[in-house]
Amino acid sequence: MSKKLIDKLKYLNNHLKKIYIIIAFLLSLFFCSNSSLSIENKILFKINNEIITSLDISNEIKYLKILNPKMQSLDQETTIKIAKKSIIREKIKKIEIKRINKNSKVNDEYLDQLMKNIYKSINLNSISEFSNFLFKNGLSLDYVKNKISIEALWNELIFYKFSSKVKIDKKELNKKKLENKNTNIKFYDLSEIVFNIKDKNELNSKYNIIKGDIETKGFSSAALIHSISETANLGGDLGLVSEKSINNLIKEKIILINNGEITDPIIIPGGVLILKLNNIEEKKIEINIEEELNRLINEEKNKKLNQLSIVYFNKVKK
Repeated sequence: MSKKLIDKLKYLNNHLKKIYIIIAFLLSLFFCSNSSLSIENKILFKINNEIITSLDISNEIKYLKILNPKMQSLDQETTIKIAKKSIIREKIKKIEIKRINKNSKVNDEYLDQLMKNIYKSINLNSISEFSNFLFKNGLSLDYVKNKISIEALWNELIFYKFSSKVKIDKKELNKKKLENKNTNIKFYDLSEIVFNIKDKNELNSKYNIIKGDIETKGFSSAALIHSISETANLGGDLGLVSEKSINNLIKEKIILINNGEITDPIIIPGGVLILKLNNIEEKKIEINIEEELNRLINEEKNKKLNQLSIVYFNKVKK
């Protein structure tokens, strides 16, 4: 074999060694990268076949901060606790929805309206603006649509399961309707926290814990931490509620407090209720009698369905 050929083979051999080293280096980078990702995105919980990862918790925090900016002021430990509670509730609902009907799907038009309600609530004007806003906050439009769909399907499940069992006293509502015609009506701006207790002996201790968080963190944050109501992620906000649609037991509690104060605990189906009075508005309204009756019927039905939703969720959770 000539010296020239031997030199050429040596050159090729050295060149191949360099290529192998580069490949080995790139592979090590790849596996290290995958390893670090698996450490970061680890499985935290498993509910039936649904898993919850650290990435799920991270995304839930981003989502909740969009819905309720007051969450920005909470410490990291509390924020993670709230996100865990929220995502676990969602997974339980998702499992139950699939159990009842695997092919459940939200009507596109209705879903678009729900999405519009969200982006309007954060002062955005279009779905494209909302999409860009989500992208800047590390989320996607599809991610939010999926979450909204689960809530919508849960509400639909509760409606079809219990609506026939909700009894409305139309005579009493008709009386309220007549009282409402051409009169001044009080509207209470309310926020709520609904919580569970194992027995009545636990009531005072749990109420005092929540009351302490209300005083130190604010009502909205306390609702995020403790409330099991569907309004929890919105800081418990109920908005303006007509005095005519509030039952006498709750009204008696509200009239005892001033703006900014909270009620004593009120036992309701599915848990215990705390209300905060944010403000009182009085409006003189000329009301269409039939429209007012329908509104009162819907309010009463929704209130009872919300209570049944809490009861049913607790049953499913167990």
